[in-house]
Amino acid sequence: MVETVDLGEFGDDFRRNPHPVYARLRERGPVHRVRLPEEDHVTWLVVGHAEARAALADPRLAKDASRMGRTFPDDRAIGRHLLVSDPPQHTRLRSLVSRAFTVRRVEELRPRIQEITDDLLDAMLPHGRADLVESLAYPLPLTVICELLGVPELDRTEFRKLSSEAVAPTSAQAERDAFVRLGEYLTELIEDKRCAGPSGDLLSDLIRTTAQDGDRLSPGELRGMAFVLLIAGHETTVNLISNAVHALLTHPDQLAALRADMTLLDGAVEETLRYEGPVENATYRFAAEPLEIAGVPVAPGEAVMIGLTAAGRDAERFPAPDGFDIRRDNRGHLAFGHGIHYCLGAPLARLEARTAIRSLVERAPSLALDGPPGEWIPGMLMRGMRSLPLRWTPSSDPRA
Repeated sequence: MVETVDLGEFGDDFRRNPHPVYARLRERGPVHRVRLPEEDHVTWLVVGHAEARAALADPRLAKDASRMGRTFPDDRAIGRHLLVSDPPQHTRLRSLVSRAFTVRRVEELRPRIQEITDDLLDAMLPHGRADLVESLAYPLPLTVICELLGVPELDRTEFRKLSSEAVAPTSAQAERDAFVRLGEYLTELIEDKRCAGPSGDLLSDLIRTTAQDGDRLSPGELRGMAFVLLIAGHETTVNLISNAVHALLTHPDQLAALRADMTLLDGAVEETLRYEGPVENATYRFAAEPLEIAGVPVAPGEAVMIGLTAAGRDAERFPAPDGFDIRRDNRGHLAFGHGIHYCLGAPLARLEARTAIRSLVERAPSLALDGPPGEWIPGMLMRGMRSLPLRWTPSSDPRA
């Protein structure tokens, strides 16, 4: 009989720093049966890099839970979307959204992203101390994705609350309520844009996107696509920015290297993605047929969780994995996934993170931690801090 590891037994230490636990599991093997903290739920957990990479691209691991008779809080409220679909439906949905959400469109956002960043820092830096999450890491990607999709500014505070509850719920009922309210809001937003006609934002373009064969996104698919783009388009980037700044400030030699040579900026972002990526584990997959992962049998219908954070610290792929080294060859990290479900918003997240980190480091040369970080986000999905207190000398801002 396979042993079930109860991750809840590790207590709050596991939430703050899961890496030692994942390392001990990896020593025993790349795949384990685990019980999730604060949940009466058992799943397979993949903690090895090679095994995680293979599992992410394995077509026998389905994302559509309904094929196995399972349901989740967002199934009815939100509907079908990229994170819960398999080919051929996934292929069709991704093809349609890719027609509107292009690399060129992301690149065109560069000046606006810089402008938003500068405005946020103009408001933040004269005070000499602030919470990075509240002052920069959260409002930057939230503003960008809401502007990109055409979400009215007055709606963004409420949207933030619902989004946070959806990705890191405080209770099962609160999670269900958040998905219902998000579904209702997105339905109304889409209908308003449909009636208003073309306006140049991404959601309006998605409403009118048509494939060569005349195929279009249905109302339910539009709602699901808006949900994925809004949630994944900012929640993960919040953590990427705050995790990167935290890693740099707790590794002063790496921060000094970056200040001396800004060509290392890409390396700093990619190393953060490997070392403390914004998503701890990929969303569930389910065995659509009997299979083995690294020799471990997985029965049809069983849930599989793929550890992106764990894979990033696998010494077989990344030597001295617990070190933070912005010059490291970190190619092959899995922070944005792998295979057909590779993150659609990766170029936007990278652009926002590079802009935020460069601007903050250049404009606050005396930047330092102003105490310990706040609570780490609960659950097994997101990896980030609720707050990150910082301080600096206000007069050091070269733009002041």
